[in-house]
Amino acid sequence: MASPELERLIRIVVEEITAAQHQAAPARCGCHAVLFECCPDRLRGVIEAGASRLGLHAAGGGTGEVAAMIDHTLLKPDASRTDVEVLCREAAEYTFASVCVNPTWVALCARLLHGTAVKVCSVVGFPLGATTPDVKHYETRRAIFDGAREIDMVINIGALKSGDLRVVERDIEAVAGPCREAGATSKVIIEAALLTDDEKVSACTLAKAAGADYVKTSTGFGPGGATVADVALMRRVVGDEMGVKASGGVKDLDALRAMVAAGATRIGASAGVRIVKESRGGATGPAATGY
Repeated sequence: MASPELERLIRIVVEEITAAQHQAAPARCGCHAVLFECCPDRLRGVIEAGASRLGLHAAGGGTGEVAAMIDHTLLKPDASRTDVEVLCREAAEYTFASVCVNPTWVALCARLLHGTAVKVCSVVGFPLGATTPDVKHYETRRAIFDGAREIDMVINIGALKSGDLRVVERDIEAVAGPCREAGATSKVIIEAALLTDDEKVSACTLAKAAGADYVKTSTGFGPGGATVADVALMRRVVGDEMGVKASGGVKDLDALRAMVAAGATRIGASAGVRIVKESRGGATGPAATGY
């Protein structure tokens, strides 16, 4: 016999999946072959004018120009101290929302960015999500102690695919809880490329139930990055109460526009400088590689 708590989770997830399956699909636009509501040209003027969110979407990324909704990201395992210092200088110059770095660099970034508006974001359970909730809890507390104000955690993907919903919720709570206590922002990476649509709905529903602030598409180290369809689905599930972060493969301004139009309120990108220069009409070099 399932426990009342598990029955509650199952009921919530089933209701969300049913709602998602019965939601009418919008017509596709002819210019980009994507959902009409996600067409990057529909609100081009609004984005170019500096909007960082659309409609009633949840808050994220600030109210300034494009840079203010980008997490300037460097998560490569071979990133050097010099690379991280350059990342922080760029973040301060362009006023990105945050720098997103591996835990070992959090204290350095906090020192370098002290006195600026740029936050330090770090990752927990990264990139596989296959550590236990108590380990993720400690990782979170340590990153916050070192100066992180935002935490991007990877869910227990195997538990989700096994249908162990309570395990996944406890996993998210282990990170969302200490974030709330410290006034830090929690983002839940669902690694959408590994999930079915029903599993994506379940993951987003569990993140919402656990009190996380954002759901995030990808680590950038999985089989695929952010897609317009995934962002739109995640937005429909979490509603207006949470942010949605699109991460992985967002390398230019058109890609950012498409993600924002689909419902993203934060973008994770290693190509942040290129995107901002493009939004300002400046010249850009080759697209950055990696996430």
